[in-house]
Amino acid sequence: MEVRELATVGAMGPLFAKGLLPSFGRGPARIPGHTLRLNPVSQDLERLAAYDQVCGFTVRDAVPSTWLHVLTFPLHVLLLSDPESTIRLAGVVHVSNQMQLHRPVRATETLDISVRVTNLRPHQRGALLDLVGEVRVGEELVWDGVSTYLAPGARVDGEPVAVERAAFTPITPIAHWRLPADLGRQYRRVSGDPNPIHTHLLAARAFGFARPLIHGMWTHARLLAAIEAKLPDRYRVEVSFTKPILLPTEVGAWWRSAGDRWDAAVTTIDGTKPHLIANIQVG
Repeated sequence: MEVRELATVGAMGPLFAKGLLPSFGRGPARIPGHTLRLNPVSQDLERLAAYDQVCGFTVRDAVPSTWLHVLTFPLHVLLLSDPESTIRLAGVVHVSNQMQLHRPVRATETLDISVRVTNLRPHQRGALLDLVGEVRVGEELVWDGVSTYLAPGARVDGEPVAVERAAFTPITPIAHWRLPADLGRQYRRVSGDPNPIHTHLLAARAFGFARPLIHGMWTHARLLAAIEAKLPDRYRVEVSFTKPILLPTEVGAWWRSAGDRWDAAVTTIDGTKPHLIANIQVG
């Protein structure tokens, strides 16, 4: 796969505006066939501290694994606004995320970040695709992640793949979080994700939501922050985004150890329905 080197990424607003253009073409969906690589990347310590505060992490030398996902996100935007892609960001749904932290990453380390699009496959509602990110320090792979998106209405030849639902059993939450109306704006400032469905009522309604919704990756980060003291130096986490969280609201959360893993979820306030289901492998 061709690797296209970048020294910097432009402002996210104009890039995201290109990504909001509707998907085009009546034929089968296409995705870019190249990898984007951004190097070197010096971490913004002030922004990192603000990210930690918004998501509930302790400010410390080792960065959260979800912060490394945030650093890959501009390359997601670039790839899905590329002329080679018939799938745009408008209307795509983040359905799951996997990431593996191979060792603690210090806030002062300079990073090499790459992202590619792969595994375009049919789904009964359109198409699924994976954005695969990798973060290196020098030649060492320190983090990798896969964000799976659903592109409703996109056409890919073949039989739709079966997607298993993450197992969930209603459990009484052990934590309750109150999410304010401006949480989407707070997270936008620290994540750089300018999607207006998280910050503007009219944009949210245009996509079928009664109110703005919080970013799924905030929910992911907030859950990891709740158990960060229990996590080892290396772990793998898989999450499924099952139900959007509209702002403002209150949600519940729980987590429990199961030997070499943690099971966890963010739920409705009564614990009966999940917003996010997580499995964290620590063995």
